[in-house]
Amino acid sequence: MISLAGRDIAHSWGKFVLTGLGLGLLIGVTLTMAGVYRGMVDDAHALLNNSRADLWVVQKDTQGPYAESSNLKDDVLRSVRGMPGVAQAANVAYLTMQVRAASGLETRVMLVGMESGQPGEPAYLLAGRQITRSHYEAVADVKTGFALGERIRIRRHDYTVVGLTQRMVSSGGDPMLFVSIKDAQEVQFLKDNDAIVNDRVRIASNPAFNRPGVPGLLDAVQAAQTSSHSVNAVLVQLAPGWDAEETAQPIRRWKHLQVYTRAGMEEILVAKLIATSAKQIFMFLVILAIVSAAIVAFIIYTMTLGKIREIAVLKLIGTRNLTIASMILQQALGLGLIGFLVGKVAATFWAPVFPKYVLLVTQDAVTGLLATLLICALASTMAIRVALQVDPAEAIG
Repeated sequence: MISLAGRDIAHSWGKFVLTGLGLGLLIGVTLTMAGVYRGMVDDAHALLNNSRADLWVVQKDTQGPYAESSNLKDDVLRSVRGMPGVAQAANVAYLTMQVRAASGLETRVMLVGMESGQPGEPAYLLAGRQITRSHYEAVADVKTGFALGERIRIRRHDYTVVGLTQRMVSSGGDPMLFVSIKDAQEVQFLKDNDAIVNDRVRIASNPAFNRPGVPGLLDAVQAAQTSSHSVNAVLVQLAPGWDAEETAQPIRRWKHLQVYTRAGMEEILVAKLIATSAKQIFMFLVILAIVSAAIVAFIIYTMTLGKIREIAVLKLIGTRNLTIASMILQQALGLGLIGFLVGKVAATFWAPVFPKYVLLVTQDAVTGLLATLLICALASTMAIRVALQVDPAEAIG
């Protein structure tokens, strides 16, 4: 049986293919937007997995340490370690900042202060070693662009990159840079030298701290200003057989701290932290779908108007309306298939170039294919309606 749609496409294949390429790029952008959202969710899960924690102990009445600021004293760790069900616990500090390498490369990172051999340390390395000294060593994610042995500047001090890891990112996709907890405390909580000097002058001029009959009081207060004992959270690993909520409840009750389980932290990161971005991406997807439908409808409608006389001839020789409608529908679906294939290939090639992680999954590809075919079918209805209203007399008119 002769395919009328195939014959018509072959007659003007150049226009048809170019239209398919343009539509394909638009579909590629749509698939990429879905991949951006998937990547954001995967980044959030990667952040939780890389911490290797079962519980997050943070400041009371906060949603820290990833969504809000959280400030704890580091001696809280000792009391948490003594709670039932706790196998391991470690202080951590998080800070998002710009870091400059000796080569001049400047990268935005999430600085992570962690304790060696404890939760929060990178689970694996691609090269180098873990941090063994308490100061001025760092482990970097390869996405930072830093090389093994490279010197980087963080605030007032230089650090040496002793190890490289991979897929260690924040919920926002920023690569992680790991340092010792003491270094992170100094970077995040201590003031610069000028501010410290000014504070010393203010304290010395305050009679409450500079009493003639109380020797050593001024020195003790000033020493407290130049040391930091704050962290952002305590990561807890459970002992075998213990339930997360069962362990968290006594910490909340007796230590007056906020404790999140894995499920609670996932809800904060996915349902709350990236909720606005998800709505933004959804609006883009809706707009792209509308634009795609408009393009397909316009192209098919234009192609139909260009062959009004041919359609009239078909009607004159007795071709059924169903056959003519099928021809136009097949052309629209063919245009959608070409566009989807081009878009899928384009998205696969340009996804790794994006600065943030783009995760393309098969489920989104299948959904995109079905949505493309549905949009093309709906967009062809206007052209089909015009074709069915053609008068056979126009063939000889």
